[in-house]
Amino acid sequence: MRRFVSRIALGAAVLAALGTSTAPAVAAPPAPKAPVAMTWTLLGDGPSGTVHVGGGPLSDPYVGDTPTTSVLPLLCLRINNSPVPAGLVPDFYAGWARGEVAATRPIRGNRLTSRAVADQVCANTFGTGWRMAEFHDGRHGPNLEYSGGWSYYAYGDVPLGVRFWTAINDQASNPWS
Repeated sequence: MRRFVSRIALGAAVLAALGTSTAPAVAAPPAPKAPVAMTWTLLGDGPSGTVHVGGGPLSDPYVGDTPTTSVLPLLCLRINNSPVPAGLVPDFYAGWARGEVAATRPIRGNRLTSRAVADQVCANTFGTGWRMAEFHDGRHGPNLEYSGGWSYYAYGDVPLGVRFWTAINDQASNPWS
């Protein structure tokens, strides 16, 4: 029996010297994933000098699609109750925003710590009445009484091939969420 105990002790000493143990290996926890937020882009030109902005196939309004460490422009909107332009028939998925859109200089998403901060970036860049554009800003139906989602038309000029931080009021996929 002493010989058996000695062999166990000797085996444990050898394992300790080699830097191993008889305890099962435990996997390291995965590195935390950077928060993500929803972004939109210019989908194309619309009728009568308008632009069509929306998420496109890369957008995810439910969980976000772009790390908040990314540096992107903010999509801003100024509603001035512009009437629907000729040639545009707004619907739920492609509404009329009743105003104009513009893009700010690029900003890191995690600097947008609240909706108020994002709105202030728009107001500081473009002036009074400008705020961060929101997923549901497109309107449709009689007298534009219904809001929609996914995309909308507005007057303005935003760059092609660029993603923009865009808010959504009923999901946790904003830069500050």
